[in-house]
Amino acid sequence: MDFSHMSSAEQAGMARIIEQKQMKDFMQLYTNLVERCFNNCCNDFTSRALTTKEDKCIEHCTLKFLKHAERVGARFAEENAKLMSSQQPPQ
Repeated sequence: MDFSHMSSAEQAGMARIIEQKQMKDFMQLYTNLVERCFNNCCNDFTSRALTTKEDKCIEHCTLKFLKHAERVGARFAEENAKLMSSQQPPQ
């Protein structure tokens, strides 16, 4: 996004809004990760500690979720780069 036409105060305001959105998105990702892995892996509530099976399941679930998020982010970046290059005027 090009904010060069905005005043410095407006640019700072937009930067704050973007930062808040990024933090909200990160917290949503984290919350989804915790909820999904807990629901899939934790089902023995007879002890405070995780069983070995639950611990391994959570580790696998977390890694899989984060790799998926990384891959999706990379794909979005690739598509965004294609879109930006197709919008460039020919020289």
